[in-house]
Amino acid sequence: MADIGIEELARASEDIPAAIDLRAEYVESGVKDVLDELDRDLIGLKPVKLRIKETAALLLVERARRRMGLAHETPTLHMSFSGNPGTGKTTVALRMADLLHRLGYIRKGHLVSVTRDDLVGQYIGHTAPKTKEILKKALGGVLFIDEAYYLHRQENERDYGQEAIEILLQVMENQREDLVVILAGYTDRMDKFFESNPGFRSRIAHHIDFPDYSSDELLRIAETMLAKQNYGFDAEGRAIMADYIERRRQQPHFANARSIRNALDRARLRQANRLFETSKGLLDADALSTITAADIGNSRVFSMPPAEGQMP
Repeated sequence: MADIGIEELARASEDIPAAIDLRAEYVESGVKDVLDELDRDLIGLKPVKLRIKETAALLLVERARRRMGLAHETPTLHMSFSGNPGTGKTTVALRMADLLHRLGYIRKGHLVSVTRDDLVGQYIGHTAPKTKEILKKALGGVLFIDEAYYLHRQENERDYGQEAIEILLQVMENQREDLVVILAGYTDRMDKFFESNPGFRSRIAHHIDFPDYSSDELLRIAETMLAKQNYGFDAEGRAIMADYIERRRQQPHFANARSIRNALDRARLRQANRLFETSKGLLDADALSTITAADIGNSRVFSMPPAEGQMP
């Protein structure tokens, strides 16, 4: 038996590489593809992209250490994404799930996105099975909890959110090798949430702040959104869209890229109505695909002062 043990030990030692090329691992694992895609598909967000690249580098090193038999433990990967709506938090969470899967830190690489209503019940005995069912779906992947601060409403004595929180904390600690939890929401509310729930703060290793987009970035986002649907601005349309963005950013309920998407949906409605009402002959592809100044300029944003602005 002793001889078998020695042979097994020798075979195990032969499987341990003497050195590892991190750059090759970066390419072969597919992490480079994920980060390149993130950089290509998401405009702006430089500090976010930097943090994701730093996290990827850490995980590559940890994986290399594990393969070389060095002392290690699975790093804590639970995260917090803080920022205003429409800043790409869900998109980055999807890319993070893919990255973690390629590096072998989660089994499946899928993302389950939920809010309070998916986790918290409305009567006694309802919350635990709801929360556990969601966790069951998320195991092996990433659980993304948007507006996480709504999980527990302290002002409501009959709120059942605390039960969901306790179950989540237990799973985050005991099954952290098979589940990554990402909490997301407004920055100031997330700070207060962590202050009132220190159990979450102690389990979150990565806090990533998502900045608002600049006006130039939002215009590029608008052009990208249109291009994906084979639309585009003419010169006057692009100029008035830039004006629209400046005005809309100063008005209430602005949600970054989300507001831009809504504005473009309305612009396409106006374009369709304009073409239907004014065309008297055949329309070519260019006419059917061009957003003009009239399609943007008829938005209510241009008739309201910033203090009174509403969604277009």
